[in-house]
Amino acid sequence: MEDFNAVANRDEPIPILRLPSRGGEASTPPSDAEQKIGTRNRLKDQAHKIKDKLEEYGVPEARQSIQDRFFNGIMSQVIPPEELSENEEDAAQDARRDKRSRKYVDRPGFSIPLMSSNFRRFNARVGIIFVLQNRMIHLFTWKRPAATLSFLAVYSLLCLQPQLLPVVPLLGLLFTIMIPSFLARHPSPTNDPRTEPSYHGPPMAPPSRVKPVPEMSKDFFRNMRDLQNCMEDFSRLHDTANEYVTPYTNFSDEAISSILFVAMFALSCVAFVGSATVPWRAVALIAGWGATLSAHPEAQKVMLSSGNLSQVRQHLDYAQAKLKDFVESDILLNEPSQARQVEIFELQQYHAYSDTWEPWLFSPSPYDPLSPPRIAGARAKGTQFFEDVQPPGSWTWKDKKWALDLFSREWVEQRIITGVEIEMEGERWVYDLPQDDSEGFGSPTKGKQVKKVKVVPKSGWEEGTGFETRGKWRRRRWVRLVERRASTGGEGRKPG
Repeated sequence: MEDFNAVANRDEPIPILRLPSRGGEASTPPSDAEQKIGTRNRLKDQAHKIKDKLEEYGVPEARQSIQDRFFNGIMSQVIPPEELSENEEDAAQDARRDKRSRKYVDRPGFSIPLMSSNFRRFNARVGIIFVLQNRMIHLFTWKRPAATLSFLAVYSLLCLQPQLLPVVPLLGLLFTIMIPSFLARHPSPTNDPRTEPSYHGPPMAPPSRVKPVPEMSKDFFRNMRDLQNCMEDFSRLHDTANEYVTPYTNFSDEAISSILFVAMFALSCVAFVGSATVPWRAVALIAGWGATLSAHPEAQKVMLSSGNLSQVRQHLDYAQAKLKDFVESDILLNEPSQARQVEIFELQQYHAYSDTWEPWLFSPSPYDPLSPPRIAGARAKGTQFFEDVQPPGSWTWKDKKWALDLFSREWVEQRIITGVEIEMEGERWVYDLPQDDSEGFGSPTKGKQVKKVKVVPKSGWEEGTGFETRGKWRRRRWVRLVERRASTGGEGRKPG
């Protein structure tokens, strides 16, 4: 049973866009016969069964329960239970993390009953959008030439007098909502055609309201039909944009994307400088009339004829070939790969009982006496073997081997490291100073008892080998060149 006070699209269904594809149709939609035999028909059969049951019981509570079960069963078949449990856990964690007031934050987690309830409520109220969409289709496809010409007259007036643009929503509110609502309250008499309508006196009818369509009614399934077609339209537009626009803008072909970037940048500069000299009123007027006239059925026959389409396709292929030749001849992208130098520090620990240095780690930090890990009492982090050191992500090794940095003084001064002794010759180790000699620098390391006490220089580090004993750690720096990889592969680990 239909409720004509509810807003629903009772005209022909919302059409599905037919967009061309380079490799043919990516997904061929089912035909009308297949749709009648398919899911929609099964849903209608199920709805009729539910309706019969409702008439048998006649209890509103039972009706609501059956509908809930019906939609919950559909959603349960779509969403696996494990996915639902993961989403519920994520929602619970988000709720625990969010400490703000529920007055401003209300984001419930995914729930099949809530989803089905919201879908039913949305589908019962979305008909007004489809009615508006259908009327716009009728307007621009010249179903009513008088309405289309009236629209063009109003559009031309707005283009020539843009200061009238704020009047449009006010007039729309008056003529589409206020006046129809008043006429609904003061209807003309229908029992006596000789009586003239009078709008004086008290209202004769209750006020009109936009009602949602009843669930399981014909209008409800009409809304589902139009919603299904709109989802198909969006999917096709998305796939078409991904096919025709994305390859030119995502730098998969860097030459074409580069020339497009340069052209857009030049047009942006020209538009920024010269947009004030463009007669935008005339441009908007011509563009609007051209777009509306091109949607006329006679114009569509001419534009979509096989001969014109073949000519347009030939011109596009010719322009694409010219662009490709220009890119191949004038766009050069053979610049050398970007190179950087990476470092790693070899750490060794001193053992007093054997008077030897034990190899410890290859770390990305020097682990100096005033480093935050040393002050916090944390262990050094890194890898135990040289071969385990990997280049940064999206980089690869350019040099075959690591090279020892012979300029220990430079990297010590660059990092403002204090409380260390620098070896200026030999293996270029940088030693911790003994604890008694590094007082005042905050070093937490405990070294062997010092037999010979020296005064630490003001620079914070000592040059040479003037100490009979040293601290607990020593380190030296290794460097190696890396370059960017040309292909996007799996990212490697950072050094250490």
